[in-house]
Amino acid sequence: MQKLNVIYEDNHIIVVEKQPNIPSQADKTEDIDMLTIIKEYIKEKYNKPGNVYLGLVHRLDRPVGGVMVFAKTSKAASRLSDQVREKTFKKKYLAVVDGKFENMTGTLEDYLYKDERNNISKVVGKEKKNAKFAKLDYEVLAYNEIKDLSLLRINLHTGRHHQIRVQLSHSGHSIFGDQKYGTRGQGKQIALWAYELTIMHPITKEEMTFKCLPESNGTWCILRDLEIK
Repeated sequence: MQKLNVIYEDNHIIVVEKQPNIPSQADKTEDIDMLTIIKEYIKEKYNKPGNVYLGLVHRLDRPVGGVMVFAKTSKAASRLSDQVREKTFKKKYLAVVDGKFENMTGTLEDYLYKDERNNISKVVGKEKKNAKFAKLDYEVLAYNEIKDLSLLRINLHTGRHHQIRVQLSHSGHSIFGDQKYGTRGQGKQIALWAYELTIMHPITKEEMTFKCLPESNGTWCILRDLEIK
């Protein structure tokens, strides 16, 4: 069974760390995915016969790692999906990006169009058919002058396809290691990580925040000696 880092678990939800390059759910590659890994974990831990129910309520792009929550009951899945739709389901990311920022905080607002055939998104004018509004806030946490790389904390207001990657690339600060939208770090792992997740527990209604940081090596060595809140 694939090793799984379980951050929190009860009868209704399970919160885990997704490793980079594992799909959130099965895709055409037929590589092992998070849904399958967690189902196997539950089956083995609780000695459950037959199929195990597990609800996927949000996704992370395959190359991106970080914290994810899955529902262990259909009621939990429905209520968490409502939170995603109502934007009370909050995700924060860390990213290492190209260049230095003039301002330590900022907001990016764009309209994005998803090219289904090529599985990419691009910034377009708002008048373009099927363009969707995208908004995020960023805060610069650190800057490495030698490598000319900045560490950002990102707060998503909308959840568009490849949103963070596209908006940062369009602003001239592409994510290091982004094979689709980046300029630097080709062949390296993308430096984008979903580090914080806040939800309302689907049954108890308690607000819960879960955190998970990448290991501070390689590109993420910029994290060393920083206390990420």
